[in-house]
Amino acid sequence: MARDKGRNNPGRAKKARPEERPREVYVFTEGEVTEPGFVEFVRDSGTPAQRGHGVEILFKNLTAPSKRRKPLPLVEEAIPYVAAAERAARKAGLKEGDWNWPQVWCLFDRDQHEDIPTAFARAKKAGVKIAYSHPCFELWRLLHYQNYTASFGGVCDDAASRLKGQPGFPQTYGLKIQSVSPEMAKRVMPDQVRGRYKKARGFAQQLNARHEGPDQNKWDPYTDVDSFVEDALGIVDY
Repeated sequence: MARDKGRNNPGRAKKARPEERPREVYVFTEGEVTEPGFVEFVRDSGTPAQRGHGVEILFKNLTAPSKRRKPLPLVEEAIPYVAAAERAARKAGLKEGDWNWPQVWCLFDRDQHEDIPTAFARAKKAGVKIAYSHPCFELWRLLHYQNYTASFGGVCDDAASRLKGQPGFPQTYGLKIQSVSPEMAKRVMPDQVRGRYKKARGFAQQLNARHEGPDQNKWDPYTDVDSFVEDALGIVDY
């Protein structure tokens, strides 16, 4: 009997070519529910910019305690993953600049957190990317319904209240729902965002153009979640 060298062995996995390897995106989120739920929706329902360019999302802090979900600890947790992910990519035959070169992202808010500029500085030095919302992620969700240009004064509750007060928002959780609790509102429902991405991105980019100073604490209001959607996930619409 001829020895099987593996060429036609169905039990032997075929090694993917570098260009077929999905982009690995390591994600660290401040929120335990809202941001992961949103990311999963975009991954599953979004329109990719390039067919055949797969993305593998790797949530790395889903079970982290609250004290490790602040901006600076998030960045510190994320930094070691940059070198590890890039080392694995090179071993797989990828080069920096390839479409599927790995990325490491932190998604966090201004809220009342300290050390925001320090978190940004350390992330930039280490190659960690940031999607930042001021005062909080609810601003990004709100922009799917309407533009909003006035300052929130760093108060997330104001943004959250405006979001929950949008026409039809409660009914996205059930046709008979008339009011939404804070816990319920943490879940991003598809009908809150589906078909509204380009409007939200346009509003966000108008807001962000007003903030050019070095202190991210003063970028009120601000959100660049669209950069994560497009640069990390490779999605152009949802």
